[in-house]
Amino acid sequence: MFVLYNIDMSFYVENEEKVKKIIPIEESFSFIENPFVLYAYLKKIWSKESCALRMQDKWKEDNPSLGQCSITSFLAQDIFGGEVYGIPLKEGGVHCFNVVNDCIFDLTSEQFSNALEYTLDYPQCRDIHFEKDEKYMRYRYLKKKLKEARKNNG
Repeated sequence: MFVLYNIDMSFYVENEEKVKKIIPIEESFSFIENPFVLYAYLKKIWSKESCALRMQDKWKEDNPSLGQCSITSFLAQDIFGGEVYGIPLKEGGVHCFNVVNDCIFDLTSEQFSNALEYTLDYPQCRDIHFEKDEKYMRYRYLKKKLKEARKNNG
């Protein structure tokens, strides 16, 4: 079990050096050199429109990862491979994160001010998450925005 105390308002990585070596498996996203580069893009494109419907009224630019965990985790899986796992939340629902090459990273951890316990006890299935049309549409929206961001950055 790994515990994160989110103090610096950046995303959680189990091992920074290992995460820097995670490279894209999807050629159309070869411009995303590693999860740190993906995070930099996401910080610019997460929006109220990509936020979970139940959280949109709480979404703010100073907490852009709020309500973005599942769509972001499955997008990261598209880019880097690996698996998506979840953390059951006390208030309900599951918070998603990625595991690639036995390394845990959570691109949306900054939305939490409390400690998170990362375990591999709750694998997540994209088919189940995307049974909700609105979630699948938000995922497609985020993926489209990422591709557009690349065009805008050359």
